[in-house]
Amino acid sequence: MRYLFLLVVISIACVGSLSQGQTADELISKNVEARGGLEKIKGIKTIRVTGKIKGFGGRVLGMGEEKVRPDLVRITATVQGMTAIQAYDGTTGWQVEPFGGKKDPELMGEDSLRDLLLDADFDGPLIDYKEEGSTVEYLGHDVVDGDDALRLKVTLKNGDIIYDYLDPDTFIEIRREIQQFIRGSVRERVESLGSYKPVGGVMFAFAIATGSRNNPDAQTIALQKIEVNVNIDPADFALPESLRMEEKKSGLVGIH
Repeated sequence: MRYLFLLVVISIACVGSLSQGQTADELISKNVEARGGLEKIKGIKTIRVTGKIKGFGGRVLGMGEEKVRPDLVRITATVQGMTAIQAYDGTTGWQVEPFGGKKDPELMGEDSLRDLLLDADFDGPLIDYKEEGSTVEYLGHDVVDGDDALRLKVTLKNGDIIYDYLDPDTFIEIRREIQQFIRGSVRERVESLGSYKPVGGVMFAFAIATGSRNNPDAQTIALQKIEVNVNIDPADFALPESLRMEEKKSGLVGIH
């Protein structure tokens, strides 16, 4: 009996040692393969997304997102005939906020731009992280919604931190905890990722929930359609003419 107990203890220790022995780069490599492989991921040059956002007091909004490699992004949210826009042209972020009574385009402030730049990262924070000036550490096992997960810490070039959680069986991302350091304060939010489906040979999350730590499902996004390598006009991302002079005066540009 004592011999059996020792075997069990040794086995558990060995499993723990093996899991901790994995490196961040090995886990990233497994994540890339699980998503479809680097060749297929890099083969996607444009993405168009449509879906529904539920939140904001129970309201449902239509949403759309267009992305062009390497870092162009435009996000829209529509309700009651009004459409809000956030866009990044590779250098500068701009927005239209009709829900707040602002119908004219305006430059984005640092707070809003930080979130948009995460969306502008075409392949996500793990791929090519060294080239982007980030660092990644493997922190071991953790628990997400009662299940085991592998925890990676991504420190971006600008100092912001993303804790990326991978499913230990599939190595697909299931959760992100984002910490942004803005003007001496810390802003945190959580993203849960699920309902993965292949599009163009690459796995995409079709269900996304986001919110604070205390209310992680404050806003849910149900994607209805994802298209890849479709024709998208680069002019859709361009800074409106009315803002070009203002942009030069303010000096607001992308924060990397």
